[in-house]
Amino acid sequence: MKTGLIGLGNMGTAMASNLYKAGFLYAIWNRNKDKTYAFCKEYKVPVFDSLATLASQCELIITCVSADKDLLEVINKLKPDLNARTIIVDTSTVSMQTAKNLYEELSEIDVAFIDAPVSGGVEGARNAQLVMMAGGNEKILNHIRPALESITKRIEYMGSCGNGQATKAVNQVMAAGINQAVSEALALADAAGLDLEKVIDVISGGAAGNWFLQHRGQTMTKNIYDPGFKMNLHHKDLLLCKQLVQQLNKGEKSLPVIEMTLIHYQRLMDAGFGEEDISSLYRLKKEVFD
Repeated sequence: MKTGLIGLGNMGTAMASNLYKAGFLYAIWNRNKDKTYAFCKEYKVPVFDSLATLASQCELIITCVSADKDLLEVINKLKPDLNARTIIVDTSTVSMQTAKNLYEELSEIDVAFIDAPVSGGVEGARNAQLVMMAGGNEKILNHIRPALESITKRIEYMGSCGNGQATKAVNQVMAAGINQAVSEALALADAAGLDLEKVIDVISGGAAGNWFLQHRGQTMTKNIYDPGFKMNLHHKDLLLCKQLVQQLNKGEKSLPVIEMTLIHYQRLMDAGFGEEDISSLYRLKKEVFD
């Protein structure tokens, strides 16, 4: 199956690499041409200068972009040259409504759209250990599973199109809560004069243990915030979560974790830390004890 990938950010580059190693990658495209040429030179993939060419030659197209507007722009440019029965799988995090709208729009030209956001961060993408939450036509999803399995460790069908993004919203709210809890608790441990390495080790083995503590605890307490998941991207995702909450309850109530984390992230972004990992929230938590 000739597979094209659009979007060579940290996640997209890692996914493209794994698709290539598995023998699926046929073409890539990225707005930054230097990135495109560098990848094509390293992996010996044909250079496609236009989305139109990619659209006309690929049976499966995987998109990995930053936001709704980026996805809509890409789809609009692809659309005139897509062949019937082309399959588009979007791994970006966008709104549930955007996914539903694209599903309806593309079905009119006999193009399938699967909303398939992923979780696992840059590490998961590099190691082909992403978890994919997919919505759309299950039969079509099963047809392309071999390609998707080259970039994931688990693919879960969540139902109709849009449900993948709704599931990702749940994931992002939970990630925000875990970030709040872990960064706050470790700031408390530091202020109490505890051995942070021992704290992280012992708690990781108990009921409060979690992936974020195990993979970010040691780095955040050493003030190392190399991005696995950039704060400004999680901020964008939480705005989508807030939008979904308002749609579901007609704007009557909010979820405290979303609201609090948006405020905290905005403070850090205003201070110039938006490109850092979300564990940079630890910066604010330490201020409580200064």
